[in-house]
Amino acid sequence: MTDSSIAKCRVVRAGVAADLPAITEIYAHYVLGTVATFEIHAPDEAEWRHRFDAITAAGLPFLVAEEDGRVAGYAYCSPWKPRPAYRQTVENSIYLAPWAVGRGLGGRLLDELLSACRALNLREVIAVIAVIADTGDPSSPTLHRSRGFTDAGRLRHVGHKHDRWIDTLLLQLSLHSGEKHAGK
Repeated sequence: MTDSSIAKCRVVRAGVAADLPAITEIYAHYVLGTVATFEIHAPDEAEWRHRFDAITAAGLPFLVAEEDGRVAGYAYCSPWKPRPAYRQTVENSIYLAPWAVGRGLGGRLLDELLSACRALNLREVIAVIAVIADTGDPSSPTLHRSRGFTDAGRLRHVGHKHDRWIDTLLLQLSLHSGEKHAGK
């Protein structure tokens, strides 16, 4: 397969309800086998339907990466906090199917997600990344920093999963840096 034919097989698009079985499976991998999320029990498809509906009803982006017709990953933004003053700040989440890691899809999803956030006139995007001390997979912080996210803080020992204490690294991207921005 040539590079151009590989590129044609990869699509980033808006997520739809039919994607939820694959999304449920992808996320279960991270819940059960990693510390990438602090959830302990993998949500079922009904719970994913509830989350998907809440995100899309709020007008926030929920994207899917497809490779050769299969869901290879997904990304979405959710409200950072429920209080109205936070309405222009979102938290992003990106998860890839284990077989799709290392193919550039995380970057494509993040680029499209940030583009959608700009189009919605959102101001701040927060990435909350679980880390085990100073070890572990650096791919998520590296990806986010490559797109302009900067370190905003570290919360130490705030999660406990798989018999270890986990820190969270907070990264932030200002989409309208340097501008005065009136709230909606």
